[in-house]
Amino acid sequence: MRIALAQINYHIGHFEQNTKKIVAAVDRARLQGCDVIVFSELAISGYPPRDFLEFDDFIRKCDAAVLRIAAACHGITAIVGTPVTNPSPAGKKLFNGAAILRDGAILGYRYKTLLPTYDVFDEYRYFEPNRSFETVEINGISIALTICEDLWDLDDDRLYSRGPMQDLVAMHPDLIVNIAASPFSAAQAARREQLLQKNVAFYNLPLLYVNHVGAQTELLFDGSSMVVDADNQTIHTMASFVEDFSVFDFSDGKFTPVVFEPSLRDPSPMASIHNALVMGVRNYFEKLGFEKAVLGLSGGIDSAVTMVIAAEALGSENVIGVLLPSQFSSTHSIDDAQALADNLGSPYHIIPIKEVYDVVGQGLHPWFAGLPFSLAEENIQARIRAVFLMALSNKFGYILLNTSNKSEAAVGYGTLYGDMCGGLSVLGDVYKTQVFEMAEYINRNGEVIPVNTITKPPSAELHPDQKDSDSLPEYGVLDQILFQYIENRKGPSEIIALGFDENLVRKTVRMVNTNEYKRYQAPPILRVSSKAFGMGRRMPIVARYLG
Repeated sequence: MRIALAQINYHIGHFEQNTKKIVAAVDRARLQGCDVIVFSELAISGYPPRDFLEFDDFIRKCDAAVLRIAAACHGITAIVGTPVTNPSPAGKKLFNGAAILRDGAILGYRYKTLLPTYDVFDEYRYFEPNRSFETVEINGISIALTICEDLWDLDDDRLYSRGPMQDLVAMHPDLIVNIAASPFSAAQAARREQLLQKNVAFYNLPLLYVNHVGAQTELLFDGSSMVVDADNQTIHTMASFVEDFSVFDFSDGKFTPVVFEPSLRDPSPMASIHNALVMGVRNYFEKLGFEKAVLGLSGGIDSAVTMVIAAEALGSENVIGVLLPSQFSSTHSIDDAQALADNLGSPYHIIPIKEVYDVVGQGLHPWFAGLPFSLAEENIQARIRAVFLMALSNKFGYILLNTSNKSEAAVGYGTLYGDMCGGLSVLGDVYKTQVFEMAEYINRNGEVIPVNTITKPPSAELHPDQKDSDSLPEYGVLDQILFQYIENRKGPSEIIALGFDENLVRKTVRMVNTNEYKRYQAPPILRVSSKAFGMGRRMPIVARYLG
């Protein structure tokens, strides 16, 4: 049997485009003599459709798209992920399903059994879990068709007491097929491959895995679909962060590659994070119908890395940097910002804010007279900058990119309605120490980001001689504490037991917790870690937890 794997970038709710891509892949597979083509989880609707699943019209459009694809399946079987209406009056209205299509007909459906309800997932909100099991027979080959989480009952972190393969294996399948929408995180690719290989070893069956690729707002899907032979060797891993198409012959439990592109991936974690962010920015703009970005260019490392990523995603000519120096801005910061823009070939503007700041100060004089310079005056500068940036965004149809990093977002080192503004946060899931690593990665083949931007002490430059370390612990220590609290969910006492200073830990945890209200008002953040701020981290705003 000849099998094609189609790794496609879908657009949630864009049925015309999704259907066109699927039909084109079906036609391509037919020309390659394929018997079967496999698409990913909820390919018809895009993933995750969220509350669109509660719209009857949305489901009708999914059903109509399935029929159009079935009509294109002449002499070839397609396995396509789609929401499917539950025929029973009891239970949730939908299944997360896979349609089996051939010669204009829907031969049947298979449904997802294990519905994740953790981190970014909320599938039990919408879907009824499968409770009946049946293999799929195609050209004499028996397939155990599973959907994403259905294979994760073998994960070391056991969330499920039983998975569908325990029933399907009793039917003596020849092959496991898993269609997935597994989001990217820096550690996920290796963990995912280990999990798939664990299934192959446990059930003694070869496996085909087809994953989503592309960005859906903050969720980034890396693709990295793969083929694992019965001897537990990964025969091929498809491209990461781009669409891909591969064909394999399957016979006697073995796969023979027929059509595939060599996987030329940089395996380093920083390369993956970089490529994920570039894809995330590009898809956010493309799927919203925008072309140009604007950002505040300070001469600091966060805005520099953000600008480089945006230039790679959109083209340097489509990224506009705006320098907004105040009376506290250093000459070298302006020079560094200009040098970066020149290196990229990106347009930039210089708009000094001192005069506007003075006018605002005069307006506030009756209330501020006689009081010392404080955080209020610092925040006024940040908010003036935001007014200019948002005005340019509104006037010319740009999306404002937020440049805050995860360390700053965690401890509230940012100004609401000021430097926290934006339509998309590019680095909001990247710790400050990782931003420095990213800058070095960007400069791996020559200087793009000025060296001075990387080596100088970080500063918001909102008062004379200001440095981040005046208000925050050194990032090398702060980021370790934040990682333990946010990603590893360790309480303050547990972090202290790891050897960190007690006062510093409690201060850090207090800053994270008391600034939750700010993060509720922040722009969507591209997710590259196992626990990002946003949809995957749901914390109360008014709470008291200090361990």
